[in-house]
Amino acid sequence: MTDDISADDRERVTLLQIVSRSKNDFKKLTLDQLKRLQELLEKKDYSHDKKAQKSKQKLLNKINTRIYELEEGKGIFY
Repeated sequence: MTDDISADDRERVTLLQIVSRSKNDFKKLTLDQLKRLQELLEKKDYSHDKKAQKSKQKLLNKINTRIYELEEGKGIFY
């Protein structure tokens, strides 16, 4: 059963676990980790589950906001 799980899926799950722990852990992710999570989430198809698709969109919005904050130098101190 574990052979069916790809390396990308494992990485996505690991990053999602970090994000889901707390708001502070989400802010501790590096820019590279955020971009990688964004890429992995965009590849994953949740169209069969409306609730999961909505959660994916909300998380992508949060990731985009955080990436903007880091790239523009805003929000680093809180």
